[in-house]
Amino acid sequence: MELTDKVALVTGGSGDIGGAICEALAAAGCDVALTYVGNTAGAERTAAVVTAAGRRAHLIALDQRDEGSIDAAAADVVAAMGGCDILVNNAAWNIGIPFPQLELLDGATWDRVLETNLRGPFLLSRALRDALAAGDGGRIVNIASVGGLSPGSSSIAYSCSKAGLIHLTHCLAVAMAPAVSVNCVAPGLVEGTRMAQRLPDAVAEGARRQAVLGKVGSATDIADATVLLCRADTITGQTIVVDGGMPGAMNFG
Repeated sequence: MELTDKVALVTGGSGDIGGAICEALAAAGCDVALTYVGNTAGAERTAAVVTAAGRRAHLIALDQRDEGSIDAAAADVVAAMGGCDILVNNAAWNIGIPFPQLELLDGATWDRVLETNLRGPFLLSRALRDALAAGDGGRIVNIASVGGLSPGSSSIAYSCSKAGLIHLTHCLAVAMAPAVSVNCVAPGLVEGTRMAQRLPDAVAEGARRQAVLGKVGSATDIADATVLLCRADTITGQTIVVDGGMPGAMNFG
C-alpha cells in the first residue's frame, strides 16, 4: 500500500516506541493521530515531530480500559482526519512482578494489564473496522512482545496479555480479510524505555545475554518493521520478532 496521505492512528504515541512509530509513519507520508493517557508533554513532542515532517498531527486522550473512551477516540480520528487507514495498537501497561511471586499478582493488577493490553486493542479494532475497510483497504499492526512467545517478561499477566494479542492478530486477520490486513511486531528488551525499566533485573540481563547479535531491539527497528507491514499487500496474520536474535523466540517469528 502506498502510504502517502494515509491516516494512521497510533495508540500510546506519547511514549518511546509509539513516538518512534509515529515519526516513521510521518516520514513515510502518513498523517498521524496519536493517543495518550497522562503524558501530555510526550504527546505534544511526538506531534511536533510529525508536523515538522510536513504531515498533520492530531492528539486524542484515550483510556484503553474504558469502552466509551475507545468508541469516542475512533469517532474522533475519523471526524478530525477524514478517515483512518492504519491502526497501530501500541499502548500497553506493565508492572515488574517476578514469575515465582504469585502472591503479588492480584486480580486487580491482572485485570488492568489484560484490559489495557488485550481487550483495548480488540475493542479499538472493532470500532475502526468500517473506516479501515474503506477505500483501498487498511492495516492493523499490533505491538506485542517476545514475552508473549516464551515465558519471560515483566510479569505473568504481561506475558499472557501479549500471547493473547498475538493470537488476536491471527483471529482478526481472518475476521477482517480481505479488506484489512492484521499483523504483529513482537519486541524484546528495548533499552531506555519505561517498559524496560519495569522489567525484573534477571529478565533484562537474560535478554542481553541471549541476543545473538550482541544487542537487543531498538525503537527504530520496531518502527521500521511497523512501516514494512503497513506497506505490504500480501502479508497478514504474521508476527515479526525484533529482539536482537533471542533463540527462544526464533521459532515463532
